Amino acid sequence: MSEDFFKSYVEEHMSIIMHLCRAYARNEESLKDLVQEVTLQLWRSHKSFQGNSQLSTWIYRVTLNVCLSHSKKLKRKVETVPLEWREDSPEESDPEKEQIEKLYQGIRKLKESERAIILLYLEDKSYKEMSEILGITVSNVGVKVSRLKEKLKNIING
Repeated sequence: MSEDFFKSYVEEHMSIIMHLCRAYARNEESLKDLVQEVTLQLWRSHKSFQGNSQLSTWIYRVTLNVCLSHSKKLKRKVETVPLEWREDSPEESDPEKEQIEKLYQGIRKLKESERAIILLYLEDKSYKEMSEILGITVSNVGVKVSRLKEKLKNIING
């Protein structure tokens, strides 16, 4: 895989990487760090890609692995609060933005493995693609997606 091809392919799939990372990031700074770590990991391992799956499947797998590793590190870390607190100016309410943020808040409350499944579902991946990425059977994907949609609905609606 050439450097130019790698660069264009990662840029083409950046929205997918951002969506996955956003569900595991605690804030914008964490999101940027996570995306950078995913990109770095993709670069480090791109020469070992053997073509046994689609390139997009490989990108999903690498992204999920980095996000899960990051999440495990955060569990061991003590969260700190910045000393300088400034309140952002209240902006106009955007109902669509609020809904998306509410969805991501709900997704963050799911277990790490559940987040991966629901995010792939939200990206309109087929159950077959999801099974390849996650390493579980297609029927198991279907059961998990169904249960997770109900669980997420209950989390969001209280």
